[in-house]
Amino acid sequence: MTQPDPRAALIPDQSARVNVATYTNYLDAQRAVDHLSDQKFPVERTAIIGEGLKTVEQVTGRLDWGRAAGLGFGQGLFIGLFVGLIFSVLGLGNGNLLFSIAYGMVVGAIFGLVWGLVGYALSGGRRDFTSIGGMKADRYVVVADAEVAEQARTLLANMPPR
Repeated sequence: MTQPDPRAALIPDQSARVNVATYTNYLDAQRAVDHLSDQKFPVERTAIIGEGLKTVEQVTGRLDWGRAAGLGFGQGLFIGLFVGLIFSVLGLGNGNLLFSIAYGMVVGAIFGLVWGLVGYALSGGRRDFTSIGGMKADRYVVVADAEVAEQARTLLANMPPR
């Protein structure tokens, strides 16, 4: 027996909703819903639906030993800064704020450097590049419950241009 998805209650059935407006980018759809909110429209009865979704992975560069070391070092440095700040706020740095932060940064940078190199070595050359991934939709549709869809269309027709 399968258990129901607890997230299903958070997302109403979209088949009972009506297309109010379609936009080519998310910011315009977001602006439309914001305008509806400003007009005291019950925005909890709307949704923005991305249609024609694609996964996009933009390759940002080649990954080699030097870059793996540098990325690990930088990430470790910032994690160490954060840990050093936490230690100093909690009073675990013997009362010396700068020492706690500097010590955290040095230890973090060393661990990050080692972790970056070990991770790169374990990849075995299977992914020798860095990238940024995300989702992209062809269009964004603003939908509303059927009972309030006409009101939403009227309000969006009167939305001022940018």
